[in-house]
Amino acid sequence: MLIQLPDRIGQLEDTMKERVIRILKDKHNISTENGRLAIWLSGEHINKENVEKADSEVDVLIFKQAIALGWDCPRAQILVLFREWHSPVFTIQTVGRIMRMPEPDKGRHYKDEPLNYGYVYTNLDHIQIPEDTARGYITVYTSKRKKSYHPVDLRSYHSVRHREQTRLTPRFMTIFLEESKIYNLKDKIDKKSKQINIGIISDKKAGDIDKLVGEFIMADRDVKAKSMDLQRQFDYFVREHLTPFHPEDRSVGRVKESIYRFFARDLAMFYEEQQDEIIQIALGEKNEQHFVNVLETAKKKYIEETAKREAELDADENWDVPTDERFNEDYTPQDTKRCIMEPFYSKDEWKTERAFITFLEKAGKVDWWFKNGDRDAVYFAVPDKTGDGPAPFYVDFIVKMKDGRIGLFDTKAGMTLKIAKPKASGLAYYIQTENEKGKKLFGGIVTNNQKDYSGAWYYFDEPIKEWREDDIGNWTILEL
Repeated sequence: MLIQLPDRIGQLEDTMKERVIRILKDKHNISTENGRLAIWLSGEHINKENVEKADSEVDVLIFKQAIALGWDCPRAQILVLFREWHSPVFTIQTVGRIMRMPEPDKGRHYKDEPLNYGYVYTNLDHIQIPEDTARGYITVYTSKRKKSYHPVDLRSYHSVRHREQTRLTPRFMTIFLEESKIYNLKDKIDKKSKQINIGIISDKKAGDIDKLVGEFIMADRDVKAKSMDLQRQFDYFVREHLTPFHPEDRSVGRVKESIYRFFARDLAMFYEEQQDEIIQIALGEKNEQHFVNVLETAKKKYIEETAKREAELDADENWDVPTDERFNEDYTPQDTKRCIMEPFYSKDEWKTERAFITFLEKAGKVDWWFKNGDRDAVYFAVPDKTGDGPAPFYVDFIVKMKDGRIGLFDTKAGMTLKIAKPKASGLAYYIQTENEKGKKLFGGIVTNNQKDYSGAWYYFDEPIKEWREDDIGNWTILEL
């Protein structure tokens, strides 16, 4: 039996794990002590060494998402999956793991009919089975910086993340209570609407694993929610409606506290005495949408307040090319000689970038080049004020010349070239100010004068007031 616990979001997940372990031990004499229980969690590996072997003493394995790929245990037959706060998605590999016959050499079927089936037990109300849910999320390639690299020590910028832009502060609770008054929530809710049922999939059979791909299995039974279910249901409700805020414990707690305060202030119902009843009313069929409406307006006002704070950039005085990069299967290797990363991986849609790389590979004055990314402080960026405040502009290429100069180039073509003026301005100002401090930088927005990239490459290094859309007459030909 494989018991898959949800990823930890709050204390309830820890309580669930402890409860499962206690039930297995007290009711079924299955524990880590007698070797019948194995645990495979982050930082906790117990009795898992031989669990795949047919003669292993382990009867039950508790795990989380980390085991979902790249692991095989043919004797696994039963999967117990607990409800996640987000939309549950099965991979066909997860389902297939319990549908595999453990002893194919003894024939396809056993005489004892129940042994010929795999079983899934879950309290989910629906299951989606896509063809390949993991694509794009798995690191399959690693690129390393060449040992010949010498530091360039560039001044780089990245956005300062204000916690209130991704997480809720205590101010949110005040806003929620204000919005509940404006919405007249007190008079709109029905205190008699308390029945909460949880949908479950009670019986679904499939004879062919391949036929499950793309299927959406819905609940076919309702069960009445109990106290612990109510608390989890309340958690799921809050997390589901927290977007765009991160559903971490503190933000979830602030929304729940806001609702508890509303009940105490307007309905004289107190969390300490009537928690279950409060949750039943808030999530009741006639009331849930009203709480969603107030929550949405409160989030909107909170976002408007926090957005008034001017955007900020933080400077990294000594940025260097990262020591390694990781890529998923959307990338393919490309033969290069002068890329400072080895090997180099690119995407098929990089038409302009690939053409520029071909140009750099043939340029006799180039020592090395680096295809920059666009993430946080890991990659190189200059300030670009395009809207209400400064934002990081991640240029496409950093090029080290044999004479010691460093070129900063951002490739543009077609429509993107027409809207590149603010970026050209930010890059030109950066190059000018850094050169005044002793750097040897050059570069700018770069483009090819032919649509098929068969022409010459030009870059813009004039004062920004000379920028003319659809006209590169005052651009400089790039000779490397």
